[in-house]
Amino acid sequence: MSLKAKLLLLAILPLLLVSSLVTMVSLQQARNLSEQEIRIFEDNLLSAKQRELQHYVSLALTSIDHIVANADVHDEAAKAEVMRILSDLTFGDDGYFFVYDRTGKVLVHPILTELVGQDLYDMQDARGDYVIRSLLQRAREGGGFHRYLWQKPSRGESEEKLGYVVSLPKWDWMLGTGLYIDDITGEVAKIRSEVTRNIRNTFFTVLLIVAAAVALIIVIGIALNLHESRLADGRLRSLAHKSIQLQVSQRRGFARELHDGINQLMVSVKFRIESALSKLAKANDSTMAEADLHHAMVVLNEAIQEVRRVSHDLRPSILDDLGLEPALRNLLDEFKLRTGILVDLRLSLPAARLNDDIETTLYRVVQEALTNIEKHADASHLLVRSWYSNGLLWLELKDNGCGFDPDDLSPQAGIGLRNICDRLELLGGELALESAPGEGTRLCIGLPS
Repeated sequence: MSLKAKLLLLAILPLLLVSSLVTMVSLQQARNLSEQEIRIFEDNLLSAKQRELQHYVSLALTSIDHIVANADVHDEAAKAEVMRILSDLTFGDDGYFFVYDRTGKVLVHPILTELVGQDLYDMQDARGDYVIRSLLQRAREGGGFHRYLWQKPSRGESEEKLGYVVSLPKWDWMLGTGLYIDDITGEVAKIRSEVTRNIRNTFFTVLLIVAAAVALIIVIGIALNLHESRLADGRLRSLAHKSIQLQVSQRRGFARELHDGINQLMVSVKFRIESALSKLAKANDSTMAEADLHHAMVVLNEAIQEVRRVSHDLRPSILDDLGLEPALRNLLDEFKLRTGILVDLRLSLPAARLNDDIETTLYRVVQEALTNIEKHADASHLLVRSWYSNGLLWLELKDNGCGFDPDDLSPQAGIGLRNICDRLELLGGELALESAPGEGTRLCIGLPS
């Protein structure tokens, strides 16, 4: 996997992770909150049903209270009248009152009249609940509510019903009524379905937003990668061009050295030898021939020294043989002898040899900087020191010369600095230049070691 793909994944994965966690937490909280609201809604509806049932039972008691109050325990006529009144009392499509004695015998049931007279004490609903037993127990406790399954007259099917019963202690009867709560169940199911749909829609909305964000990041990442690739390609072409220019410049200088120096000296040697041979051939001027040969030897020795100098400039042998520190010390010793400038040398280099490119670059940069100091600085003191920092080997050259304004350098005057920049750029090095008129110059270079 490429570095660009890894960076893109590094940008996308945290977004996906955070978005997933936030979405999961939000959806769970939404579900919990909706369930709480649904329970509150259901409880409120049940409370309303319970109040309604209590009101109905209260009305029924009021309608028979005058009869019960004036009757005795064995007044069958009063009992019959009470059962008649309660049988005639209905409300809504499925609302009615029922009466049972203490043994579970049906005394009043205006809807399912076939049940009247039957003993339902041991009857169970579809869920296994002993309905009449439970209702009798609520009545003996002073009245209460009970939920159970019972046939709904309008539909002919068993539905959940909320019953409320009280006791008629004079005759040991249970009077009650009930409301079917399938409408509550339907309302709750409807609300729960809407909540589930809203949560699902929210989830898909968040999913779309995350997908759009990821797509946007990918598009931006690809665009940035393309832009950076173009910049890198341009920079690479620029570095390659500068490298070629540097090589051409070095070759041009090498050719000039050969033509103007060594070539002229060798031509002079050739002429001297030809002159000496001519004189020896005449055998009449051996002294002059000897002088010519002697002069040719001197010129030939100069040519040899010139070849050594050019060779040293191209690649100093001391750099290959002894390493960077001895080569720099030798270079600075020659500079001090040649210019008379006092050199304060504080080198701190690793014992192991550095990469060949780094050693050559450092040597050439110092060589170029010394040439600039010799030509332009008019300095009397030079500090050269090195150290390690942040994975880079730093080398500083600081003189007390006349200094200059870096912003005022012309292209011709700054060719030495440009060569230094080009060399450092090829190896990913860094350059810091500080100078001002009358305040000397500080050149600091850093290369990965």
